[in-house]
Amino acid sequence: MNEARNDARSIRVDIDDESSVSGLLQSPPGARACLVLAHGAGAGMAHPFMSAVARGLAVRGIATLRYQFSYMEQGGRRPDPPALAHRVVRAAVACTAELLPALPLFAGGKSFGGRMTSQAQAAAPLAGVRGLVFLGFPLHAARRPSDTRGAHLSDVAIPMLFVQGERDALADPECLRPLVHRLGERAALEMIEHADHSFHVPKRSGSTDAEVLDDALDTIADWIDRHAGQSGTGTNRGTVLGW
Repeated sequence: MNEARNDARSIRVDIDDESSVSGLLQSPPGARACLVLAHGAGAGMAHPFMSAVARGLAVRGIATLRYQFSYMEQGGRRPDPPALAHRVVRAAVACTAELLPALPLFAGGKSFGGRMTSQAQAAAPLAGVRGLVFLGFPLHAARRPSDTRGAHLSDVAIPMLFVQGERDALADPECLRPLVHRLGERAALEMIEHADHSFHVPKRSGSTDAEVLDDALDTIADWIDRHAGQSGTGTNRGTVLGW
């Protein structure tokens, strides 16, 4: 396969001998770590938000592997049962480790993808993964505040980073903050002022969606560097455009 180190290249992620899903590997020259990145329930790995995250992390020296869950690969709308989603998460992590064996691995995703990754990790550690990154963790159904969907996080023994909009309808701050506090030193919360579940901010906030995402990606890259045992140079920061 032809590898364009600055652009995403298509790969296949084998789930078992009979099934596989699509993936997009984005590995910039000199990458310091790789984030295995799962999509949300309603949009696949090529959604503009997912693409912007991958591009922005590449600018910051972090590789990504995005991948499809099986239902999205087949054009379905109903998310996979957790057991199947967990198998896909594990397959994507194993594929990334094979493709980029020298890089420290992290995993996570947007909304549903982040929760499926954390559930998989809670059930049995993802081989080689040093930490989990959540972009809009879906803690409860809209307008039904609860923290029960985060109960499994107490079984996650590796570091976790929650990047969350303060107006996220799926994660009331009054539920999320105490949950993160109970998780102790292994969990960090970056609350984004004015942002919703999609990291959209209203015009009255004085910021744009792209600026908000840039700040979030700076936080993610710095957190990954700390937990990978490496320090960013500060020269890889950049602006994410066009999402």
